[in-house]
Amino acid sequence: MKGSQGIRRRTRNLRKNKRDKGKIKIRQYLQDFAENETVSISIDTGYQSIPHPRFQGKTGKVVGRQGRSYLVMVKDGGKQKKLVIPPQHLKKSG
Repeated sequence: MKGSQGIRRRTRNLRKNKRDKGKIKIRQYLQDFAENETVSISIDTGYQSIPHPRFQGKTGKVVGRQGRSYLVMVKDGGKQKKLVIPPQHLKKSG
């Protein structure tokens, strides 16, 4: 039988340990970022709208907002890409 080929393939247990499964951290959900702040992308599988798994662990700069989400510029290969990411998948870095 052919396995799933969807966008969430191989992301079910990404960054979650048994103790944190099912928990939604309100601090993560309500965190705020300023423009030009450096953030790292850390996918939390407890939420449905996740960025593409290829961006897990990447670092980028916040360039704006779109609704509750943030616009993050990330270098992918040789190109700059603008991603729309909810705050629960972002962490402050450096």
